[in-house]
Amino acid sequence: MSNRISMEELESYLWGSAVLLRTSIDAGAYKQYIFPLLFFKRICDVYDEECEKILEEYDGDESALEWEENHLFIVPKGAHWNDVRSKTENIGAALVDAFSKIQNANNEKLQGVFGDAAWTNKNRLPDRLLKDLIEHFSSKTLSLENCPEDELGQGYEYLIKKFADDSGHTAQEFYTNRTVVHLMTEMLKPQSGESIYDPTCGSAGMLISAIAYLKEKGQEWRNVKVYGQEINSLTSAIGKMNLFLHGVRDFSIINDDTLVRPAFIENGQLKRFNLVLANPPYSISQWDRDAFASDKYGRNFLGVPPQGMADFAFLQHILKSLSTNNGRCAILLPRGILSRYAEIQLRENLVKSDLVDTVIAVGKGLFYNSPMEACILVCKTNKPQNRKHKVLFINASDYTTRISKQSYLSDEHITIIADTFEKFEEIPDFSKIVDNDEIIKNDSSLSVTLYVPKSLDDENDIDVDKPSVEECLNVWRKQSKLFHHEYEMLSDIVMGGNRES
Repeated sequence: MSNRISMEELESYLWGSAVLLRTSIDAGAYKQYIFPLLFFKRICDVYDEECEKILEEYDGDESALEWEENHLFIVPKGAHWNDVRSKTENIGAALVDAFSKIQNANNEKLQGVFGDAAWTNKNRLPDRLLKDLIEHFSSKTLSLENCPEDELGQGYEYLIKKFADDSGHTAQEFYTNRTVVHLMTEMLKPQSGESIYDPTCGSAGMLISAIAYLKEKGQEWRNVKVYGQEINSLTSAIGKMNLFLHGVRDFSIINDDTLVRPAFIENGQLKRFNLVLANPPYSISQWDRDAFASDKYGRNFLGVPPQGMADFAFLQHILKSLSTNNGRCAILLPRGILSRYAEIQLRENLVKSDLVDTVIAVGKGLFYNSPMEACILVCKTNKPQNRKHKVLFINASDYTTRISKQSYLSDEHITIIADTFEKFEEIPDFSKIVDNDEIIKNDSSLSVTLYVPKSLDDENDIDVDKPSVEECLNVWRKQSKLFHHEYEMLSDIVMGGNRES
């Protein structure tokens, strides 16, 4: 008998598990425990649902239960949710054992998916707490009939967002503002049968957005090949779970450092994809610049970025990963990359390559828990004739809706920006088409406000929802560090010139 779970019930149920942890676990660590338990429960409930249908189809022949082709995932004997639920002590050890058995039985699909949380640490997770969690999750049956893939996926996304809200500054690791992701997907327009890649995929939200776009358009999405790489092991596991819970099966998520060891290689070269969506970590300084300077995959074709800002390293990796026929990408970046002096030569080479199609300035606050202003860089390897040797600049800085100290793009905002992009049109005070030669004359600046400045009325508007002192201080520290780095580089150039003269 179906006991369909409403979205309201699902959200309350999922968040209720986190509430149980509040007195014992830091908010930033909720995801280490809640996501694996949720996924474990889902696997077992779907397995039970499959078993019922198999027995009905094969007239009670229990031997048919052993056929792997009848199951999405195999649950070995002794590794079922109910086996763990029956335990009254050493529950953490029982969970570890069940996770290990399920991973081994589904090695190609589920390796590493349950993470490596300290389940046996009884000081942090006493049996009483784990028993409460197990009983809480046992209160609902997460079968496909009760909770279809898309609905559980939405609930999972809700939980990711809630964890981001609760954990503060750690949220950037695995959560990107979904309305911005929807805009990026709307502009790139994924097609059935294409390959989609995110080199810093986090919880795989961008990849899922591309699949959701195809579903909404009524297009075949099961033949889309999805690829991602993520440096954080827990976050990559979350990404795998997220894709599975959204019904995606044909994917490959690799846990490793994209700049050091790119995971997808074909014939000694970077694998190329039709579509790339990404929100790389911005302006990181701890990376191997020397290795990148002699990169064997040619990812330094525009030049070698400064040590304190690896943004152009990620950008070049993405550009090198685009299909030469119809490759296109949308990348969410800090606006500093558009005009910083230290990267002027890199930008000039980028403009001359004619890969840049559109630059969009979006409003502040769209980076999670930061008032930092962002931009979306759209590049194409095969521009239409009317877009060649030109760049469209869109100033959508004022296109934000602010709710609970977090900025979003409304559906109307997304439609206006995406339509302007699609039509490649100029709109006064909003968009402008600029020739590459003119950009190069402007020190290769891609700053949107240089070409589409705000009107005086806009500049004089009073911002009634200003960021907090702490938010401003964090941004100041980051910008101060970048300024000092650029100043040191400039000093070295000047002193070097003086020595030569």
